[in-house]
Amino acid sequence: MHIGLVTGEFPPMQGGIGAYSRILAEHLADLGHNVSILTGERARYESNRIHLANVIHHWDARAWMQARAWVRDQQLDLACIQYQTAAYAMSPWIHFLPDILRPLPVVTTFHDLRVPYLFPKAGPLRTWIVRRLARFSAGVIATNHEDMNALAFHDCRKLIPIGSNITTALPESFDAGEWRARARAAQGDFLIAHFGLINRSKGLDVLLRALATLRGDGVPARLLIVGGTSGDNDPTNLDYAKEIEALIESLELRPYIHQTGYLDERDVGAYLRAADAVALPFHDGASYRRGSLMAALRYACPIVTTTPAVAIPAFVDGDNLLCVAPEDASALAAALRRLHDDPELRHKLSQGAAALAPTFDWAQIAREHVDFFGHVLETCA
Repeated sequence: MHIGLVTGEFPPMQGGIGAYSRILAEHLADLGHNVSILTGERARYESNRIHLANVIHHWDARAWMQARAWVRDQQLDLACIQYQTAAYAMSPWIHFLPDILRPLPVVTTFHDLRVPYLFPKAGPLRTWIVRRLARFSAGVIATNHEDMNALAFHDCRKLIPIGSNITTALPESFDAGEWRARARAAQGDFLIAHFGLINRSKGLDVLLRALATLRGDGVPARLLIVGGTSGDNDPTNLDYAKEIEALIESLELRPYIHQTGYLDERDVGAYLRAADAVALPFHDGASYRRGSLMAALRYACPIVTTTPAVAIPAFVDGDNLLCVAPEDASALAAALRRLHDDPELRHKLSQGAAALAPTFDWAQIAREHVDFFGHVLETCA
């Protein structure tokens, strides 16, 4: 099969969709398929197996013509849009790509269904344009249960989770003590890790208040912010990062926090595995859309997160993670204190995370894509 992936961002940009597209492309190639990626001019990637068409200057009407030429030159059987509004610089043009590429079947993977900014007072038009993209796609993929429910109007849809963008295995020589020392954790400290790009939905502000509570109650807690950059695709993250820095100062937490900045994959995995717990207090609840959660599961971490907004059968509170109410610093502090006091519970959650991790294995994710693409070509196009 000749498969084309359309993505608004791609390495070396920081951000989830670019890394997702790269890893998916590699695993599709592993299965013997020809893969080409259409993306922006800034993208760089060296591969003998994957064709990179980094030709898009702006996602505008000219991009339509470039996309048509790409489809023709690569002789594609199917194209798959990796959709997230911010990844296309809030451009409305991407929403009409299935029309432009006809008769080629186009599948759209919705990484989220947040509506784009079009112009002041656009109102219902913003929701309409996203739903239109779904309706005019031959098939749609949801990466999470929330969006799968929202796409119920489409007859050709499938839930395929994301995998962790952090894929490097830890070496046999891994020494947790070495990495805890790098995080400035002394013997007996309770090291809490937080991972991912900094934005308001991640709840880092809530975690900081929980950390202040733990310290005030005598728990020797320290916070390790792994990664902790604002990324490239959302300027509002910069404002939130400034708020976080101000909150750290106002709570007088600076001596108890270590921020790594951007890291390579090996270091991310090592830091996560070395922590006593990983805290991910998402404002909108735990979800399949969260790559940071997938990474914590991959490295078998004891996880504290927030209750999912919709039922997710795979997430079992007290078995493979602990759940607390969103935006509740007191509840988060209580759950972390519980983990500090109960090593057996930490071990149980670690085992539960390890058992759940294969659900988000990239080889399985690639196979599910190929099966769905085949279904679209046979019955939905």
